[in-house]
Amino acid sequence: MQSVSGLTAKCDRIQEGNLINRRDFLRTVGLGAATFAISGCTGDIKLFTADRSGNKPNILWLMAEDIGPELSCYGTELVQTPNLDKLAGQGIRYTSAFVTSPVCSPSRSAMITGMYQTTIGAHNHRSHRDDGYTLPEPVRLITDYLRQAGYFTANVDESGKTGKTDFNFTTENKPFDGKYWKQRRPGQPFFAQVTFMVTHRPFTRDKNNPIDPDNIKLPPYYPDHPVARRDWADYLESIQLFDTQLGRVMKRLDKDGLTDNTVVIFIGDNGRCHVRGKQWLYDGGIRIPLIIRWPGKLEAGQVCDDMVSAIDISATVLKIAGIEPPEYMEGRVFLGPNANKREYIIAARDRCDETIDRIRCVRTKRYKYIRNFMPERPYTQPNAYKEQFYPVLKLLKDLYGQGKLTPAQALFMAPRKPDEELYDLRNDPHEIHNLADSPQHQETLKKMRAILGKWIEDPGDKGRFPEKEIWLPLKKKWNNEKK
Repeated sequence: MQSVSGLTAKCDRIQEGNLINRRDFLRTVGLGAATFAISGCTGDIKLFTADRSGNKPNILWLMAEDIGPELSCYGTELVQTPNLDKLAGQGIRYTSAFVTSPVCSPSRSAMITGMYQTTIGAHNHRSHRDDGYTLPEPVRLITDYLRQAGYFTANVDESGKTGKTDFNFTTENKPFDGKYWKQRRPGQPFFAQVTFMVTHRPFTRDKNNPIDPDNIKLPPYYPDHPVARRDWADYLESIQLFDTQLGRVMKRLDKDGLTDNTVVIFIGDNGRCHVRGKQWLYDGGIRIPLIIRWPGKLEAGQVCDDMVSAIDISATVLKIAGIEPPEYMEGRVFLGPNANKREYIIAARDRCDETIDRIRCVRTKRYKYIRNFMPERPYTQPNAYKEQFYPVLKLLKDLYGQGKLTPAQALFMAPRKPDEELYDLRNDPHEIHNLADSPQHQETLKKMRAILGKWIEDPGDKGRFPEKEIWLPLKKKWNNEKK
């Protein structure tokens, strides 16, 4: 195990200025001291208690791959998601949820530990699965804490096979006990994670409910071309197939008589798998859907605009299970009367597949600040995965060569990235107009630059160091020990 300096201290740097005194907050928004809900997002004072018989709630974590909030319940036209719409109507739908990394393995590594992937050295995509790298002390998987509290932990995909983990580290213990909640002891509470892969490229068409590409509304940085329209329609159709799969899992839960005492959490592992989406820190790559249902605890039909980072799921899951989150954990409980609210979220992108880069962002509800630490590397530097599965990337390259792209569409074809990017999301939700050089926005730029600077230094962003300088000496040491 490798130690991390300062990791055991409370990780307040992300929450600096965010730990709002509850009484002051209620006074500010005009609510009386007897009110136990904030903006309808946190539940009542009995939220984190077992039921009357003392039973702990089951926890079902549904995770879809490569999905943004392009769902019917989030206002996306054309797509049909009746099961997700029903789930949202029975619980809370979050409109400002974000992952800490726009690609799966760093994002999943962060979620299962409640730690930024950059803090625990899990920031490079698919980096340490087989080389023996373990988590730094005192970090543990949340499933370790759940197991100690008496929970049975399961991991399964929608077909019933053992589910995907995809962590950038090796675990000393098995991360899960089994693959189905029926394997638990009678009366034992369970934590089950179900991964849905159908939204991952290559997309699968929905033959029963096809979407007409001519009716698609594309973002302005996409060329209005049949290839782009077809590709976006295929993505939406894959979401429809996922919705059907999710519906089957929910029926299984109901059939087993577990619905009333099971907290259901639906989330994406990273944003949508499109150009300027997955692997990038624009909202297309980091903004995800988040829906939580807890019968009898959370009022149905709520819509919450609180900013939530995906690492907060971990701390919240532990709290639901009656476990106090450890002090070192960077994730924060976002449900309940003492929920910690965030003024901003931070996300990071490092090496993805064979493509080396380092990008960081700070996002508030209004502004997005992006720092490109390797601006000399273009957005379109070689990446075999994208070149094989992104038809719009090839389309952009072809049209760029012909001089047929609009300025917004040509942004992704630039020979280098800007050092810094700043976007006013209220007026520019597609993040097209970079305000980093705007005189009117220098104060905002400096503030967000300072937030990121503090985050990098305290307790330490491992992305500052070349990958080989950190891991190759360790890998050599481990290999020698195996001889």
